[in-house]
Amino acid sequence: MSLGILAGAVVGALAVLIALFKMMWRVAEPNEALIISGSNHKMEGLGEGMGFRIVTGRGTLVMPGVQAVRKLSLDLNETQLSVECVTHQGIPLKVRGVVIFKVGDDFVSIANAARRFLDQQKLMSERVHIVFAGHLRAIVGGLTVEDMIRDREKLTGQARSACGTEMEKLGLIVDSLQIHEIEDPTGYIKNLAAPHAAAVQRDARIAQAEANRRATEAEQQAAARMSEATRDSEILQAGYQAERDQASAKARQAGPLADAAARQEVVVQETRVAELESHRTEQQLQTDVRKPADALAYEKRTLAAAERDARISAAEADAKETELASAATATATRVTGEAEAAAAHAKGLAVAEATRAKGLAEAEAIKARAAALAENQEAVVAQQLAERWPEIVEAGASAFGNVDQMVLLNGADGMADMFAKALTMGGTGLGVARRLLATMGPDAAGSGGGAAGPAGAVPAPRSEEITVGDGDQAASGA
Repeated sequence: MSLGILAGAVVGALAVLIALFKMMWRVAEPNEALIISGSNHKMEGLGEGMGFRIVTGRGTLVMPGVQAVRKLSLDLNETQLSVECVTHQGIPLKVRGVVIFKVGDDFVSIANAARRFLDQQKLMSERVHIVFAGHLRAIVGGLTVEDMIRDREKLTGQARSACGTEMEKLGLIVDSLQIHEIEDPTGYIKNLAAPHAAAVQRDARIAQAEANRRATEAEQQAAARMSEATRDSEILQAGYQAERDQASAKARQAGPLADAAARQEVVVQETRVAELESHRTEQQLQTDVRKPADALAYEKRTLAAAERDARISAAEADAKETELASAATATATRVTGEAEAAAAHAKGLAVAEATRAKGLAEAEAIKARAAALAENQEAVVAQQLAERWPEIVEAGASAFGNVDQMVLLNGADGMADMFAKALTMGGTGLGVARRLLATMGPDAAGSGGGAAGPAGAVPAPRSEEITVGDGDQAASGA
C-alpha cells in the first residue's frame, strides 16, 4: 500500500515538474527575438543594468510571475516613398521609390529597436518614410534634373549614406532602396528630351526612307527573280512536256518493240539450243568414234612397239649367240692349230702325199666342173652360191656392224625393209659373181672356190648413216 502511494507521489511530482518546465521554457523562432525583462542582465556590447535579456535562435528558462517575455519580429519590412522635391534648378519633382528594411541581427540593434518599437512595430514603416523623405528632399535640392535622370545610383547612394546613422540609432538596417519614378509636373523633362526626340525622329525617318529604298530595290530584284523563275519554269515545263511526248511515243512503240524483242529472244534461244545440240553431237562423236579409234590406234601402236621390242631382243640374243659361237670356234681353231703344228712334223710326209693326191683330185674336179659349166653355167653358179649363202648374208649384214644405235621410224615395216635391203645386197653379190664367171671363163670359175672370197661378196664400207624404207625412215649410228 505504502509503495503504491509512494509511486503515485513520484509520478505526480514528475508531472508537476514537467508542467512547470513547459511553463518556464521559451524558445525563440529564427525570425524573432525574445525580450525578457524583470531582472538585471549583463550582455556583450550593452550597458550594465539594462533591465532585460535578449534571446535569439535558442531556448531559455523564464520565471513565471517574476519575468515578462515579449517578442520582437526580425522579418523584412517595406515602405513606399512618395516625396515632393525641388531641384537645384528650382524645378519641382516628385520622387517615387521603395525602401526595404529590417531589425538588425546584433544585440545592439535589437536592443535599440526594442526600446523604440517593441509596442509600436506597426509604426516602423511610417517612421522610416519620414526619415527618408527628409533626406531625399535635402539630396534632390543639391542636384539638377539631368543628374537625377542620368545617374540614379548617385541619388540612391547619397540617400542611403545620409540615412545610415539615423537608421542605426533606430536599430534598423536598409536592405534595398530603389527609385522607381521621377515625375515632372512642369514638363521640363519632356522638353529636355524634345531635341533628342526630334533627332531620333529624324533618324527614324531617314532610316525609314532608307528602308523603303532598300525594300523597293529588294522588291524589284524579287520581281526580276520571279520573272527569271517564271522563265526557267516555262523552260522546264517545255522540257518536261517534250519528255512526256517522248515517253508517249516510246510507249506507243513499246508493243512492236516488245514483239521484236520477244522474237529476237526466241531466235537467240533457238540458236543456243542448236549450239547445244551440235555440242552434244560432237561430244557423242568424241565418245562413240574418236575415243574408240584412239584406243584402237593406241592398242596397235602398243602391240607394234611390243613386237618391235621382241624382235630387237631376239636379234640381240641371236647376235650374242653368234658372238659366243664365233669365240668358241676361234678357240677350237687355235687349239686345233696348235695340235696340228705339234703333229705337223710327224705327219709331213703324209700331208705331202695327201696334198698331191688332193691336187690330182681337185684337178679332176675342176675339169668336171668346167665341163658342167660349159653345159649348164647357171646350175653350177647356183650350186656354188647355195654353198656360200651364209657367207653372202654375213657380208651383207656387215654393213650394219659399225652402227651403234638405229632408229626405225616406221616400226615393224621399217625393220622388214631394212632386212630386205640387206638381202638385196647379197643378191647384188650374186649378180657380180655371174658376170665374173661369164667374163673369166671356165678356168676362172674353177678357181673361184677359194680366191674370190665368200661367194664373190664385196666388203661393205664403214657407214655412219643408213636410210631404210621409202625415204621416210632413217637409222643413224653414233
